[in-house]
Amino acid sequence: MLVSRGTIDLYFNEYLAGLGLMLNLGQLVNTVQKNCHISDARHAGDFTLCIFLLKMREYFRWENDIPFALDLPREEVGAWMQEREGLWSDLEENPFESLPLERHKFDPFDADNINRELIPQGYVYSGGYGRFSKPHFFLGTLLKKEKRAGYTIYISSCEYARDLEAPPAMLQGQTIYIRQESVRRFLWEKIEEWRWNRKNEAMERALDCYSFDLDVNSALDRMTENETEAMILHELGEGLAGEKLGGKWHEMITAFSRSKVEIMIRAVRDILADCLSTLPALLAANNTGSLHFYFANFTGMRKHLFPEAIEAYRQWVVDKDTGALQIFVNEGQRRWLDTARTLLTLYKDRGQDAGTAIENLLEPETEAAFCPLPKTASNS
Repeated sequence: MLVSRGTIDLYFNEYLAGLGLMLNLGQLVNTVQKNCHISDARHAGDFTLCIFLLKMREYFRWENDIPFALDLPREEVGAWMQEREGLWSDLEENPFESLPLERHKFDPFDADNINRELIPQGYVYSGGYGRFSKPHFFLGTLLKKEKRAGYTIYISSCEYARDLEAPPAMLQGQTIYIRQESVRRFLWEKIEEWRWNRKNEAMERALDCYSFDLDVNSALDRMTENETEAMILHELGEGLAGEKLGGKWHEMITAFSRSKVEIMIRAVRDILADCLSTLPALLAANNTGSLHFYFANFTGMRKHLFPEAIEAYRQWVVDKDTGALQIFVNEGQRRWLDTARTLLTLYKDRGQDAGTAIENLLEPETEAAFCPLPKTASNS
C-alpha cells in the first residue's frame, strides 16, 4: 500500500507543531491543498484529454512520492483518479479558504503578507493566476532568496501542496517564484517525451550536454540547476516586458481569457521576454545546454508565430556562430516589442472587439490547428 507524501508531511508537521517550533503547518498545508483541489475542480476541463491524463499520472507520482524511474501501478492510479474526480465534484462550488497563520488569516492570493510570516520560518507560498485565469497555489520549503534587477526571487525545493498543473516558474508583481521540484519534474517529463519519440534533435543535443548515459540522477540534478537559471532569466524578461508594455497588457489578457487570442498574445509576450532577457544571457554565457533545450521546447503557438527562430537555431547548429544568433535575437527584440505595442493599440481602440483584428495581424490566414479552446476532459 502506498503512503502518500501528504500523510508523511502531516505527521511530521504535527510533531513539530507539538514541540512549539512553528505554526500549525499541517493545518496550513491542508488548507492550501484544499484550495488547490477547488482550483483543479473548476479548471481540469481546460486540458485536452491526453494532456489531462498525463498530468494526472504525474500528480499521482508526486502525491505518493514515487521515484521517476519506477513505473506507476495502473490499478491504483485508476482508482485514485476516480476518487479525485469525486472529490472535485464535491468541491467545485466551494469558495477558496483563507490561510490560517500564526497572527492572522489571509486571503489565499495575498502572497506578500503570507510570505512575511512564512519566509522567516523557512517556507514560501504563492497564489496567483495562470493561463485561462486558472488559480495556482503552492507551499514549499524555501531553498534560496535573492534580489536581482529589482525583483525578489524565491527558489523552493520540497513542495507540500500544489495543484494539478504545477508551473515551475511564475512572476507575480515584483516577485519571482521558482519551484525546483517542479522544474525537475518538468524536465523529466520532457525527457520521457523524447524517449518515446526521438525525432527532436535539439532535445538530444541538450541531453548530450549532461551525460545522461552515464548517471541519470546526477545529470538531472545538473540540468535542473541550469534550467532554474534559464527560468529566472525568462521571468526577468517577463518583468522587463511588463515595464515596457504597462498594466493594460494584463487587462487585455483578461478580456480575451479562455480564447485563441489569449494564447496568441501570451505567446507574443513570451517571445519578447526571451528576446529581451533569456536568449541574450544564455548567449553571453555560452550556455549551450540551455540553448539547445530552449529550442527543443520552442513549440506550439510560439513556433507557429515565429518559425524563423527554428531556422536561426538550425543555422547556429551548423555554423557554430553565436554572433549570427545574437543578431537574430536583437532583431527579435524590435519586432516583438513593436508587435506587442500594436496589439495594445488595437485593444485600447476597440476593446473586446479587437479579437479578430489581433488574430489577423498575427496570422493573416487563420489555420484550424489552434481552436479557441481545447476539447474538455471530464471532471465529473
